[in-house]
Amino acid sequence: MMTSDVLERFYYGMAQPFAGLSNVTCYRTSGTSSRHRKTIYYSEEDEQRYIRIKTELFSRTLAPTGARTALSDMGTGHAASTALDIFGQIGLEAESISFRRPISEHLDRLKTLRPHVLYTMPSILDHLLFASEEDPASYGIRHVVLVGEIASPAWIHSVAERLKLAPRDITDTYGSIEIGTIAYYSHEHGRYLFADGIDAEGIPADELASDMAPLQETDSVLVLTSYARELFPALRYVTYDIVRDLRPILVDGHWRQSFQAIVGRVGTELKHGEKISVYDIEEVVYRHLKEAHIRIRAVDNKLEVHVDSEERRPEVFKRIERELADRIPEIGVMIRGGMLDALRVIPAKVTYDGSVLKHKKIFRDGEAT
Repeated sequence: MMTSDVLERFYYGMAQPFAGLSNVTCYRTSGTSSRHRKTIYYSEEDEQRYIRIKTELFSRTLAPTGARTALSDMGTGHAASTALDIFGQIGLEAESISFRRPISEHLDRLKTLRPHVLYTMPSILDHLLFASEEDPASYGIRHVVLVGEIASPAWIHSVAERLKLAPRDITDTYGSIEIGTIAYYSHEHGRYLFADGIDAEGIPADELASDMAPLQETDSVLVLTSYARELFPALRYVTYDIVRDLRPILVDGHWRQSFQAIVGRVGTELKHGEKISVYDIEEVVYRHLKEAHIRIRAVDNKLEVHVDSEERRPEVFKRIERELADRIPEIGVMIRGGMLDALRVIPAKVTYDGSVLKHKKIFRDGEAT
């Protein structure tokens, strides 16, 4: 399997195996255990396949809406850089706004453009709705396409009510920079269906590491093989996402693999608008605190870093917060622009079970610390 350890040794590392090739695009994301940001490569053929798959998905999703205009409002990366091209290919007049602009300008753009389609991330949409002084329904949005973070059914229903839409008017998509588009939520079938060129399987957590806690009977860690990637070894690639009820269903006379929901994650990579890893967080904390115990809370796509240290001066913790925000520069820009919540660093008492050798660092939704 292509685990994070294997990829760090042979792909993400400093050697950068495809850096010397022509017509190659590289994308960078959160850090690795070697403290360097990951680099993921796309060939010209990879890019064309990525755009084709997403164009077909958007065309099927948006054609029934009669939409003619779109606004792309998200962070950085592959989805953001290709959005206008994809919308243009399906005949939509599209604009984008940079994540570097303050939230007031994002709201002004919504008010001025009144886009039929909004393409964004759940964390950004949360902040747009919270900051809006006007009724969000007045922006005239007919359909929302989501990417980048988990969007629960309850959250989607809440957002739909505020925008005066039906839940079916919000389409959640799931992807990664390594693979591209992975799956999308089908309201017709009430499940996520995988994109073309993807073979999916689920494995128990202890197949990755013997010390991982067992998952619920219906849950598994998602492992993917993609036939749409040339410059990434997408052969049994471990996503570290936990999916529920992975099984094939009948769609238009053909069996297609599907799952009910993404219910969690294992491993060291986290999300706060953009990806950030445990390694990124530890490097900043230990730069300021020689001795500290760290626990990370990941709830509703937001992070809190709980630090147990003899040093508890507020100015030190504020300095850590500022440096953490800029560890992934895009996160810092969006926090300062009001598009994301601050990444909080909190003095806390961290206790350990002395009978256990290896201790858990990351606690996600619903997990007790």
